[in-house]
Amino acid sequence: MKKSKSHIKRLKTGKLERRLSLAGVGVKTGARATTQLWGGLLKSKDKRQAHRREVLANNASQLADDLGKLKGGVVKVGQVMALYGDYVLPDEVALAFRKLEEQTHPVHWDVIEEVLAEELDDAHRQKLQIDTHPLGAASLSQVHKATLDGVPLCLKVQYPGVADAIDTDLDAVTQMLKVARLIKMGDEFEDWLGEVRRVLHQEVDYELEASAMRRFAERLKGDPMLRVPRVYEDWSSPRVLVQSFESGYAFNSPEVQALSQARRNRLAEAFLHLFFKEVFDWHEMQTDPNFGNYRVQIDPEGEDDKLVLLDFGAVCSYPEAFFEPLKTMIRGAFQKDREQVIAGILGMSLLRRDSSRNAQERFSTLLLQIIEPLNYHPDDLPEGALNEQGDYRWAHSGLPKRAAKVGAKQAMTTDFEMPPKEFAFISRKLLGVYNVMTTLDAELSPPQWLADYLH
Repeated sequence: MKKSKSHIKRLKTGKLERRLSLAGVGVKTGARATTQLWGGLLKSKDKRQAHRREVLANNASQLADDLGKLKGGVVKVGQVMALYGDYVLPDEVALAFRKLEEQTHPVHWDVIEEVLAEELDDAHRQKLQIDTHPLGAASLSQVHKATLDGVPLCLKVQYPGVADAIDTDLDAVTQMLKVARLIKMGDEFEDWLGEVRRVLHQEVDYELEASAMRRFAERLKGDPMLRVPRVYEDWSSPRVLVQSFESGYAFNSPEVQALSQARRNRLAEAFLHLFFKEVFDWHEMQTDPNFGNYRVQIDPEGEDDKLVLLDFGAVCSYPEAFFEPLKTMIRGAFQKDREQVIAGILGMSLLRRDSSRNAQERFSTLLLQIIEPLNYHPDDLPEGALNEQGDYRWAHSGLPKRAAKVGAKQAMTTDFEMPPKEFAFISRKLLGVYNVMTTLDAELSPPQWLADYLH
Protein backbone atom coordinates (compact mmCIF):
# COMPACT_ATOMS: atom_id res chain seq x y z
CA MET A 1 0.00 0.00 0.00
CA LYS A 2 1.27 3.44 -0.85
CA LYS A 3 2.19 5.34 2.29
CA SER A 4 -0.17 8.15 3.19
CA LYS A 5 0.30 11.14 5.45
CA SER A 6 -3.19 10.49 6.82
CA HIS A 7 -2.05 7.17 8.31
CA ILE A 8 -0.42 7.04 11.74
CA LYS A 9 2.85 5.16 11.40
CA ARG A 10 3.50 4.69 15.10
CA LEU A 11 1.58 4.77 18.39
CA LYS A 12 3.14 5.85 21.67
CA THR A 13 2.44 2.70 23.65
CA GLY A 14 5.77 2.18 25.43
CA LYS A 15 5.28 2.66 29.17
CA LEU A 16 7.98 5.30 29.65
CA GLU A 17 7.12 7.19 26.47
CA ARG A 18 3.42 7.04 27.26
CA ARG A 19 3.91 8.30 30.80
CA LEU A 20 6.07 11.19 29.65
CA SER A 21 3.42 12.28 27.12
CA LEU A 22 0.64 12.02 29.69
CA ALA A 23 2.74 13.77 32.32
CA GLY A 24 3.25 16.69 29.95
CA VAL A 25 -0.50 17.07 29.49
CA GLY A 26 -1.01 16.73 33.25
CA VAL A 27 1.44 19.51 34.11
CA LYS A 28 -0.13 21.84 31.58
CA THR A 29 -3.64 21.01 32.83
CA GLY A 30 -2.74 21.64 36.47
CA ALA A 31 -0.96 24.92 35.77
CA ARG A 32 -3.87 26.17 33.68
CA ALA A 33 -6.41 25.30 36.39
CA THR A 34 -4.43 27.01 39.16
CA THR A 35 -3.89 30.18 37.16
CA GLN A 36 -7.52 30.50 36.09
CA LEU A 37 -8.98 29.78 39.55
CA TRP A 38 -6.73 32.40 41.16
CA GLY A 39 -8.23 34.91 38.79
CA GLY A 40 -11.63 34.62 40.49
CA LEU A 41 -10.60 35.07 44.12
CA LEU A 42 -11.39 38.80 44.25
CA LYS A 43 -14.83 38.48 42.66
CA SER A 44 -18.15 38.50 44.53
CA LYS A 45 -19.66 35.17 45.63
CA ASP A 46 -22.05 34.96 42.67
CA LYS A 47 -19.37 36.00 40.22
CA ARG A 48 -16.91 33.51 41.75
CA GLN A 49 -19.39 30.69 41.17
CA ALA A 50 -19.97 31.77 37.57
CA HIS A 51 -16.21 32.13 37.09
CA ARG A 52 -15.63 28.64 38.48
CA ARG A 53 -18.19 27.12 36.11
CA GLU A 54 -16.54 28.91 33.20
CA VAL A 55 -13.10 27.70 34.27
CA LEU A 56 -14.46 24.16 34.65
CA ALA A 57 -15.89 24.18 31.14
CA ASN A 58 -12.72 25.69 29.60
CA ASN A 59 -10.37 23.28 31.36
CA ALA A 60 -12.50 20.27 30.49
CA SER A 61 -12.57 21.32 26.84
CA GLN A 62 -8.81 21.91 26.76
CA LEU A 63 -8.12 18.56 28.44
CA ALA A 64 -10.35 16.78 25.92
CA ASP A 65 -8.44 18.44 23.07
CA ASP A 66 -5.08 17.40 24.58
CA LEU A 67 -6.22 13.82 25.08
CA GLY A 68 -7.53 13.66 21.53
CA LYS A 69 -4.08 14.55 20.21
CA LEU A 70 -2.50 11.64 22.09
CA LYS A 71 -4.80 9.11 20.33
CA GLY A 72 -4.95 5.47 21.39
CA GLY A 73 -6.20 4.35 24.78
CA VAL A 74 -6.60 7.76 26.39
CA VAL A 75 -9.22 8.66 23.78
CA LYS A 76 -11.13 5.50 24.68
CA VAL A 77 -10.81 6.33 28.38
CA GLY A 78 -12.40 9.74 27.75
CA GLN A 79 -15.13 8.24 25.59
CA VAL A 80 -16.08 5.59 28.16
CA MET A 81 -16.03 8.16 30.97
CA ALA A 82 -18.34 10.43 28.97
CA LEU A 83 -20.61 7.56 27.91
CA TYR A 84 -21.30 6.35 31.44
CA GLY A 85 -20.46 9.43 33.52
CA ASP A 86 -23.82 11.20 33.72
CA TYR A 87 -24.19 10.58 37.45
CA VAL A 88 -20.52 11.03 38.40
CA LEU A 89 -18.83 13.64 36.23
CA PRO A 90 -19.74 17.34 36.28
CA ASP A 91 -21.88 18.28 33.26
CA GLU A 92 -19.07 20.41 31.85
CA VAL A 93 -16.63 17.49 31.90
CA ALA A 94 -19.09 14.97 30.44
CA LEU A 95 -20.00 17.40 27.65
CA ALA A 96 -16.36 18.10 26.77
CA PHE A 97 -15.41 14.42 26.78
CA ARG A 98 -18.35 13.57 24.53
CA LYS A 99 -16.62 15.64 21.86
CA LEU A 100 -13.73 13.20 21.82
CA GLU A 101 -14.05 11.60 18.42
CA GLU A 102 -12.99 8.13 17.50
CA GLN A 103 -9.53 8.02 15.99
CA THR A 104 -10.35 9.12 12.47
CA HIS A 105 -6.85 8.57 11.09
CA PRO A 106 -6.10 4.86 10.69
CA VAL A 107 -2.84 3.26 11.71
CA HIS A 108 -0.50 2.45 8.82
CA TRP A 109 -0.79 -1.02 7.32
CA ASP A 110 2.78 -1.87 8.36
CA VAL A 111 1.69 -1.69 12.01
CA ILE A 112 -1.37 -3.85 11.41
CA GLU A 113 0.66 -6.37 9.45
CA GLU A 114 3.05 -6.77 12.39
CA VAL A 115 0.13 -7.58 14.70
CA LEU A 116 -1.23 -10.13 12.23
CA ALA A 117 2.23 -11.73 11.93
CA GLU A 118 2.37 -12.13 15.72
CA GLU A 119 -1.19 -13.40 16.14
CA LEU A 120 -1.77 -15.64 13.08
CA ASP A 121 0.52 -18.34 11.77
CA ASP A 122 1.88 -18.22 8.22
CA ALA A 123 -0.55 -20.81 6.89
CA HIS A 124 -3.56 -18.82 8.04
CA ARG A 125 -2.22 -15.48 6.82
CA GLN A 126 -1.44 -16.86 3.37
CA LYS A 127 -5.03 -18.06 2.91
CA LEU A 128 -6.46 -14.66 3.77
CA GLN A 129 -6.68 -11.97 1.14
CA ILE A 130 -6.77 -8.76 3.17
CA ASP A 131 -7.66 -5.32 1.90
CA THR A 132 -4.95 -3.06 3.33
CA HIS A 133 -7.29 -0.08 3.29
CA PRO A 134 -9.30 -0.22 6.55
CA LEU A 135 -13.08 -0.22 6.61
CA GLY A 136 -12.94 1.88 9.76
CA ALA A 137 -10.61 3.01 12.54
CA ALA A 138 -11.30 3.48 16.24
CA SER A 139 -9.24 4.38 19.29
CA LEU A 140 -8.23 0.81 20.16
CA SER A 141 -8.45 -1.06 16.87
CA GLN A 142 -9.28 -0.90 13.21
CA VAL A 143 -11.26 -3.12 10.87
CA HIS A 144 -10.16 -4.62 7.56
CA LYS A 145 -12.14 -6.59 5.03
CA ALA A 146 -10.71 -9.91 3.86
CA THR A 147 -11.74 -12.96 1.89
CA LEU A 148 -11.21 -16.63 2.64
CA ASP A 149 -11.83 -18.92 -0.33
CA GLY A 150 -14.07 -16.22 -1.79
CA VAL A 151 -16.05 -15.74 1.45
CA PRO A 152 -16.00 -12.13 2.71
CA LEU A 153 -14.72 -11.70 6.27
CA CYS A 154 -14.13 -8.85 8.69
CA LEU A 155 -10.91 -8.58 10.72
CA LYS A 156 -10.91 -6.48 13.90
CA VAL A 157 -7.24 -5.87 14.70
CA GLN A 158 -6.14 -4.41 18.02
CA TYR A 159 -3.40 -1.79 18.02
CA PRO A 160 -0.13 -2.92 19.61
CA GLY A 161 0.35 -2.03 23.26
CA VAL A 162 -3.11 -0.57 23.96
CA ALA A 163 -4.18 -3.43 26.24
CA ASP A 164 -1.07 -3.07 28.41
CA ALA A 165 -1.53 0.72 28.60
CA ILE A 166 -5.15 0.79 29.78
CA ASP A 167 -4.43 1.07 33.50
CA THR A 168 -1.72 3.67 32.91
CA ASP A 169 -3.99 5.72 30.67
CA LEU A 170 -6.99 5.52 33.01
CA ASP A 171 -4.92 6.45 36.06
CA ALA A 172 -3.32 9.33 34.18
CA VAL A 173 -6.63 10.76 32.95
CA THR A 174 -8.12 10.45 36.45
CA GLN A 175 -5.11 12.27 37.91
CA MET A 176 -5.46 15.04 35.32
CA LEU A 177 -9.13 15.47 36.21
CA LYS A 178 -8.16 15.67 39.87
CA VAL A 179 -5.27 18.14 39.35
CA ALA A 180 -7.47 20.35 37.17
CA ARG A 181 -10.12 20.25 39.93
CA LEU A 182 -12.64 18.83 37.49
CA ILE A 183 -13.81 16.04 39.81
CA LYS A 184 -14.31 15.34 43.48
CA MET A 185 -12.84 12.08 44.63
CA GLY A 186 -14.94 9.89 46.91
CA ASP A 187 -16.20 6.35 47.43
CA GLU A 188 -18.88 6.71 44.75
CA PHE A 189 -16.37 7.97 42.20
CA GLU A 190 -13.90 5.20 43.03
CA ASP A 191 -16.65 2.60 42.71
CA TRP A 192 -17.68 3.99 39.32
CA LEU A 193 -14.04 4.24 38.23
CA GLY A 194 -13.57 0.55 38.99
CA GLU A 195 -16.48 -0.25 36.68
CA VAL A 196 -14.97 1.93 33.93
CA ARG A 197 -11.69 0.07 34.36
CA ARG A 198 -13.49 -3.26 34.02
CA VAL A 199 -15.26 -2.14 30.84
CA LEU A 200 -12.02 -0.88 29.28
CA HIS A 201 -10.24 -4.18 29.96
CA GLN A 202 -13.24 -6.01 28.54
CA GLU A 203 -13.04 -3.91 25.35
CA VAL A 204 -9.59 -5.36 24.56
CA ASP A 205 -10.46 -8.96 25.47
CA TYR A 206 -11.40 -10.37 22.08
CA GLU A 207 -11.85 -13.90 23.42
CA LEU A 208 -14.50 -12.56 25.80
CA GLU A 209 -16.15 -10.64 22.97
CA ALA A 210 -16.20 -13.72 20.76
CA SER A 211 -17.85 -15.67 23.57
CA ALA A 212 -20.55 -12.98 23.92
CA MET A 213 -21.16 -13.07 20.16
CA ARG A 214 -21.70 -16.82 20.27
CA ARG A 215 -24.18 -16.51 23.17
CA PHE A 216 -26.21 -13.80 21.45
CA ALA A 217 -26.15 -15.71 18.17
CA GLU A 218 -27.50 -18.81 19.89
CA ARG A 219 -30.25 -16.83 21.64
CA LEU A 220 -31.31 -15.11 18.41
CA LYS A 221 -31.12 -18.21 16.23
CA GLY A 222 -34.27 -18.21 14.13
CA ASP A 223 -35.15 -14.60 14.87
CA PRO A 224 -36.71 -13.16 11.70
CA MET A 225 -34.95 -9.78 11.92
CA LEU A 226 -31.93 -9.83 14.26
CA ARG A 227 -28.57 -11.17 13.09
CA VAL A 228 -25.18 -11.68 14.75
CA PRO A 229 -22.01 -12.16 12.68
CA ARG A 230 -20.42 -15.59 12.74
CA VAL A 231 -17.14 -15.84 14.66
CA TYR A 232 -14.31 -17.75 12.96
CA GLU A 233 -12.78 -19.17 16.13
CA ASP A 234 -9.91 -21.04 14.45
CA TRP A 235 -8.78 -17.81 12.84
CA SER A 236 -9.19 -15.49 15.81
CA SER A 237 -6.73 -14.69 18.61
CA PRO A 238 -6.50 -12.44 21.68
CA ARG A 239 -5.75 -9.43 19.43
CA VAL A 240 -7.50 -10.37 16.18
CA LEU A 241 -11.22 -11.11 15.92
CA VAL A 242 -12.28 -12.71 12.62
CA GLN A 243 -15.98 -12.73 11.79
CA SER A 244 -18.30 -12.83 8.84
CA PHE A 245 -18.55 -9.58 6.90
CA GLU A 246 -21.96 -7.98 7.26
CA SER A 247 -22.78 -5.07 4.97
CA GLY A 248 -25.50 -2.58 5.79
CA TYR A 249 -26.43 0.97 6.71
CA ALA A 250 -26.58 3.00 9.91
CA PHE A 251 -29.94 3.95 11.44
CA ASN A 252 -29.45 7.59 10.46
CA SER A 253 -28.26 6.90 6.90
CA PRO A 254 -30.29 8.32 3.97
CA GLU A 255 -30.95 4.77 2.77
CA VAL A 256 -32.64 3.73 6.04
CA GLN A 257 -34.42 7.06 6.46
CA ALA A 258 -35.91 6.58 2.98
CA LEU A 259 -37.58 3.28 3.93
CA SER A 260 -41.35 3.22 4.27
CA GLN A 261 -42.96 3.91 7.63
CA ALA A 262 -43.94 0.25 7.98
CA ARG A 263 -40.39 -0.99 7.40
CA ARG A 264 -38.88 1.51 9.84
CA ASN A 265 -41.52 0.51 12.38
CA ARG A 266 -40.52 -3.15 12.08
CA LEU A 267 -36.87 -2.27 12.68
CA ALA A 268 -37.77 -0.09 15.65
CA GLU A 269 -39.93 -2.76 17.24
CA ALA A 270 -37.19 -5.37 16.80
CA PHE A 271 -34.71 -3.08 18.55
CA LEU A 272 -37.15 -2.38 21.39
CA HIS A 273 -37.89 -6.09 21.77
CA LEU A 274 -34.14 -6.77 22.01
CA PHE A 275 -33.89 -4.42 24.99
CA PHE A 276 -36.66 -6.28 26.84
CA LYS A 277 -35.04 -9.62 26.10
CA GLU A 278 -31.74 -8.36 27.51
CA VAL A 279 -33.33 -7.05 30.73
CA PHE A 280 -36.06 -9.62 31.43
CA ASP A 281 -34.74 -12.84 29.88
CA TRP A 282 -30.95 -12.75 29.60
CA HIS A 283 -29.83 -10.31 32.33
CA GLU A 284 -27.08 -9.33 29.92
CA MET A 285 -26.96 -6.42 27.51
CA GLN A 286 -24.81 -4.56 25.04
CA THR A 287 -24.44 -1.26 26.91
CA ASP A 288 -22.90 0.94 24.20
CA PRO A 289 -25.77 2.21 22.00
CA ASN A 290 -23.51 3.87 19.41
CA PHE A 291 -25.09 3.73 15.96
CA GLY A 292 -21.83 2.29 14.63
CA ASN A 293 -22.55 -0.92 16.54
CA TYR A 294 -25.56 -1.75 14.36
CA ARG A 295 -26.24 -2.15 10.66
CA VAL A 296 -29.49 -2.39 8.72
CA GLN A 297 -29.47 -4.81 5.80
CA ILE A 298 -32.08 -3.57 3.35
CA ASP A 299 -34.00 -6.19 1.39
CA PRO A 300 -34.31 -5.15 -2.29
CA GLU A 301 -37.70 -6.88 -2.37
CA GLY A 302 -38.89 -4.80 0.59
CA GLU A 303 -40.08 -7.62 2.86
CA ASP A 304 -37.09 -8.98 4.76
CA ASP A 305 -34.91 -6.21 6.22
CA LYS A 306 -32.42 -7.34 8.88
CA LEU A 307 -30.82 -5.63 11.87
CA VAL A 308 -27.21 -6.73 12.45
CA LEU A 309 -25.63 -6.49 15.92
CA LEU A 310 -21.97 -5.81 15.27
CA ASP A 311 -19.99 -4.99 18.41
CA PHE A 312 -19.99 -7.02 21.62
CA GLY A 313 -17.06 -5.43 23.41
CA ALA A 314 -19.33 -3.63 25.91
CA VAL A 315 -21.60 -6.52 26.88
CA CYS A 316 -22.33 -6.52 30.62
CA SER A 317 -23.85 -9.35 32.65
CA TYR A 318 -25.54 -8.68 35.97
CA PRO A 319 -27.06 -11.02 38.58
CA GLU A 320 -30.81 -11.51 38.39
CA ALA A 321 -31.17 -9.88 41.80
CA PHE A 322 -29.87 -6.60 40.38
CA PHE A 323 -32.47 -6.59 37.61
CA GLU A 324 -35.45 -7.35 39.87
CA PRO A 325 -35.93 -3.75 41.16
CA LEU A 326 -35.51 -2.49 37.57
CA LYS A 327 -38.21 -4.89 36.40
CA THR A 328 -40.40 -3.76 39.29
CA MET A 329 -40.01 -0.12 38.21
CA ILE A 330 -40.80 -0.88 34.57
CA ARG A 331 -43.81 -3.08 35.40
CA GLY A 332 -45.11 -0.56 37.91
CA ALA A 333 -44.80 2.30 35.43
CA PHE A 334 -46.55 0.26 32.73
CA GLN A 335 -49.39 -0.62 35.10
CA LYS A 336 -49.45 2.97 36.45
CA ASP A 337 -48.91 1.54 39.91
CA ARG A 338 -47.03 4.31 41.74
CA GLU A 339 -46.35 2.20 44.84
CA GLN A 340 -44.71 -0.49 42.74
CA VAL A 341 -42.60 2.15 40.98
CA ILE A 342 -41.48 3.57 44.33
CA ALA A 343 -40.59 0.07 45.55
CA GLY A 344 -38.36 -0.34 42.50
CA ILE A 345 -36.78 3.09 43.01
CA LEU A 346 -35.85 2.26 46.59
CA GLY A 347 -34.72 -1.22 45.56
CA MET A 348 -32.35 0.33 43.01
CA SER A 349 -31.06 2.74 45.71
CA LEU A 350 -31.95 5.75 43.57
CA LEU A 351 -33.46 7.44 46.62
CA ARG A 352 -32.55 7.16 50.27
CA ARG A 353 -34.72 4.74 52.24
CA ASP A 354 -35.73 7.63 54.51
CA SER A 355 -36.50 9.94 51.58
CA SER A 356 -39.60 12.13 51.83
CA ARG A 357 -42.89 11.02 50.31
CA ASN A 358 -42.78 14.11 48.12
CA ALA A 359 -39.41 13.09 46.68
CA GLN A 360 -40.66 9.55 46.04
CA GLU A 361 -43.73 10.80 44.20
CA ARG A 362 -41.72 13.23 42.06
CA PHE A 363 -39.28 10.51 41.04
CA SER A 364 -42.07 8.03 40.32
CA THR A 365 -43.79 10.68 38.16
CA LEU A 366 -40.63 10.87 36.04
CA LEU A 367 -40.57 7.10 35.53
CA LEU A 368 -44.28 6.98 34.75
CA GLN A 369 -43.64 9.55 32.05
CA ILE A 370 -40.64 7.70 30.60
CA ILE A 371 -42.76 4.57 30.06
CA GLU A 372 -45.41 6.66 28.24
CA PRO A 373 -44.81 5.20 24.73
CA LEU A 374 -45.67 1.72 26.01
CA ASN A 375 -48.90 2.57 27.83
CA TYR A 376 -50.60 5.86 27.04
CA HIS A 377 -54.03 7.46 27.00
CA PRO A 378 -54.66 9.88 24.12
CA ASP A 379 -56.04 12.55 26.46
CA ASP A 380 -52.75 12.66 28.38
CA LEU A 381 -50.57 13.38 25.33
CA PRO A 382 -49.68 16.67 23.63
CA GLU A 383 -50.99 17.44 20.17
CA GLY A 384 -49.15 15.57 17.43
CA ALA A 385 -47.95 12.71 19.67
CA LEU A 386 -50.26 10.22 17.89
CA ASN A 387 -50.89 9.57 14.22
CA GLU A 388 -54.36 9.12 12.72
CA GLN A 389 -54.37 5.43 13.64
CA GLY A 390 -53.55 6.21 17.28
CA ASP A 391 -49.93 4.99 17.09
CA TYR A 392 -47.33 6.72 19.25
CA ARG A 393 -44.99 8.99 17.24
CA TRP A 394 -41.62 8.79 19.03
CA ALA A 395 -40.03 11.69 17.18
CA HIS A 396 -43.03 14.02 17.58
CA SER A 397 -44.08 13.34 21.16
CA GLY A 398 -41.78 15.88 22.83
CA LEU A 399 -41.16 13.26 25.54
CA PRO A 400 -37.42 13.95 26.11
CA LYS A 401 -38.06 17.65 26.74
CA ARG A 402 -41.06 16.98 28.97
CA ALA A 403 -39.21 14.31 30.96
CA ALA A 404 -36.15 16.56 31.28
CA LYS A 405 -38.24 19.20 33.07
CA VAL A 406 -39.45 16.66 35.61
CA GLY A 407 -35.96 15.21 35.94
CA ALA A 408 -34.40 18.62 36.57
CA LYS A 409 -36.75 19.19 39.51
CA GLN A 410 -35.94 15.75 40.90
CA ALA A 411 -32.18 16.29 40.60
CA MET A 412 -32.41 19.26 42.96
CA THR A 413 -33.75 17.18 45.84
CA THR A 414 -31.38 16.18 48.64
CA ASP A 415 -33.08 12.77 48.73
CA PHE A 416 -31.42 11.70 45.47
CA GLU A 417 -28.74 9.04 45.92
CA MET A 418 -25.74 8.23 43.77
CA PRO A 419 -27.13 5.23 41.83
CA PRO A 420 -25.27 1.92 41.78
CA LYS A 421 -22.49 1.85 39.21
CA GLU A 422 -24.41 -0.64 37.06
CA PHE A 423 -27.31 1.78 36.69
CA ALA A 424 -25.19 4.21 34.65
CA PHE A 425 -24.66 1.51 32.02
CA ILE A 426 -28.31 0.46 31.91
CA SER A 427 -29.62 4.04 31.76
CA ARG A 428 -27.22 4.78 28.89
CA LYS A 429 -28.61 1.79 27.00
CA LEU A 430 -32.17 2.98 27.65
CA LEU A 431 -31.31 6.42 26.28
CA GLY A 432 -29.87 4.67 23.25
CA VAL A 433 -33.15 2.80 22.72
CA TYR A 434 -35.08 6.09 22.78
CA ASN A 435 -32.57 7.61 20.37
CA VAL A 436 -32.95 4.73 17.89
CA MET A 437 -36.74 4.86 18.07
CA THR A 438 -36.69 8.61 17.47
CA THR A 439 -34.12 8.40 14.65
CA LEU A 440 -36.22 5.78 12.87
CA ASP A 441 -39.24 8.08 13.39
CA ALA A 442 -41.13 5.08 14.71
CA GLU A 443 -44.92 5.16 14.96
CA LEU A 444 -46.03 2.22 17.07
CA SER A 445 -48.85 1.05 19.27
CA PRO A 446 -47.74 -0.97 22.32
CA PRO A 447 -46.63 -4.35 20.84
CA GLN A 448 -48.57 -7.44 21.87
CA TRP A 449 -45.43 -9.16 23.19
CA LEU A 450 -45.16 -6.53 25.96
CA ALA A 451 -47.79 -8.43 27.91
CA ASP A 452 -45.34 -11.30 28.39
CA TYR A 453 -43.02 -8.99 30.31
CA LEU A 454 -45.20 -6.38 31.98
CA HIS A 455 -48.31 -8.12 33.34
